[in-house]
Amino acid sequence: MPNAQNPLPGVLRWSLGDLTITVMNDGYLQGSLDLVTGIEREEAGVLQAAGFRAQDPRITLNAFLITGPGRKPVLIDTGMGSFGGPSLGRVPAALAAAGVAPASIETVLLTHLHPDHAGGLLAGEGMAAYPNAELVLHSDEAAHWLDDGAISRASEEAKPYFEMARKATAPYAERIRTMTGGSVSPGIEAVPLPGHTPGHTGYRITSGNASLLMWADIVHLPAIQFKQPEAGMVFDVDENQARDVRRRMLDSVAEDRTFVAGAHLEFPALGFVARDGAGYRFVPELWVAAQ
Repeated sequence: MPNAQNPLPGVLRWSLGDLTITVMNDGYLQGSLDLVTGIEREEAGVLQAAGFRAQDPRITLNAFLITGPGRKPVLIDTGMGSFGGPSLGRVPAALAAAGVAPASIETVLLTHLHPDHAGGLLAGEGMAAYPNAELVLHSDEAAHWLDDGAISRASEEAKPYFEMARKATAPYAERIRTMTGGSVSPGIEAVPLPGHTPGHTGYRITSGNASLLMWADIVHLPAIQFKQPEAGMVFDVDENQARDVRRRMLDSVAEDRTFVAGAHLEFPALGFVARDGAGYRFVPELWVAAQ
């Protein structure tokens, strides 16, 4: 069983075989029940209250660092960076607390190109926060956001998201690797989970007999979406596909007792999913600070 090591503020190190998974909290997005789709607002409010959560939810945001003997650090997502307000953008400080220099990171695995996941690619105007890193993302994600005609096809409401994706990835233009799934780094497998965005991707990390599935944005609001998987978010590019993938994933990880992590699960964002009546519940992993 994995075990925690020396927690720091906003940073949790977790042993997974001979690897260390460092969960880094980037802060939170101030949300609203108006963001919830697929169920009535009243039902969403009842679920939030039943989960002892505010009616105007704070959406936790996490990124993940994988380190281990004989390998360069691998980063999964980068946080919001300068695209967010004062409640966000904490990944650089978390990396510093973990003792990892941005220049030492040679691989950044992106779950998708929404700003809360890719905004931290930038450090200052037009500068790469990870100057030696290759970006890895699903080919459908690159085609959706980065194609030259993508912005012209987008709605006016969506255009800023396309502009952000292009701006964030521009310094890495010669260092972008696209994939469709499978092995992307030693011990790390890409798991396509389309719907939230066309190339939305999770990552399965394996070391020996231990594994962890980082499922990206399968769940944004734990108090609502575990109990009612029909609930989606206005940010879902394909709401129906996102709902179907969420239901399939929740059923699968509950059946297999899979150890999971999520970008929007409440810090430290590690645990298991159990069936609970017609829905599910999240069971946080028990951790004890190292002596």
